[in-house]
Amino acid sequence: MGYASHMSIFDLTRLRAVLFDIDGVVTDTAKVHAAAWKHVFDGYLRGRSEPFTLPDDYLAYVDGRPRLDGVRTFLASRGISLPEGTPDDEPGAPTVHGLARAKDALFREEIAKHGAAPFPSTVALLHELRRRGCRTGAVSASRHGRAVVAPSGLQHLFDVLVDGNDLAALGLPGKPDPALFLEAARRLELPVEEIGVVEDALPGVEAARRGDFGLVVAVDRTGRRTAALLAAGASAIVTDLADADVTGRVPVGRR
Repeated sequence: MGYASHMSIFDLTRLRAVLFDIDGVVTDTAKVHAAAWKHVFDGYLRGRSEPFTLPDDYLAYVDGRPRLDGVRTFLASRGISLPEGTPDDEPGAPTVHGLARAKDALFREEIAKHGAAPFPSTVALLHELRRRGCRTGAVSASRHGRAVVAPSGLQHLFDVLVDGNDLAALGLPGKPDPALFLEAARRLELPVEEIGVVEDALPGVEAARRGDFGLVVAVDRTGRRTAALLAAGASAIVTDLADADVTGRVPVGRR
């Protein structure tokens, strides 16, 4: 069991919707992202700096951020600054865009081969929330959000899906800015205080806190980040969503 206060309960007498991060919360794809980042960064850093570490560097500098921000933030931690380059740079070129494109290619290749497996406990929670009249949404800074959800067969469990493609099209800043979550709330036409957020990344937890959402549940599958997640703004922490109870029901007139 993970650390969980009474706030880990989804009380549907006060919540009308819950937003779920995709990678690491809905689907078991965070480890695919992490492996792709390590391959790209270790190749670039060879002879320049210490290698990219898992899970520490991934969680601290990359997890939950848009791809280009992940490159900038991690390299800054090593005292390295690269030219931005352009979206047309060759994958692996020594630019922000070049490294980001190399990572993107590796991730897409892996997902094409093996797909994206959903977490059974998350699927069970989604069904239970919707059975009780709660609306649900999926939010990801990754441009692959829709591509990850589609083959998992979970589209019908989400009323809205906002991902990195929307971020780019609308010119929104990435997490830890709350813009992506706020866009999902806008599409649901609900006030943020009546929406819960489920995240596993520090920037995502911070984004939900900064957006003043009604509940912020953090998933810490390793049980090693309790203090950091609480400091970022988590209302409660669980090691698995099987530990998060649902109470109440959204009245018909408030859906």
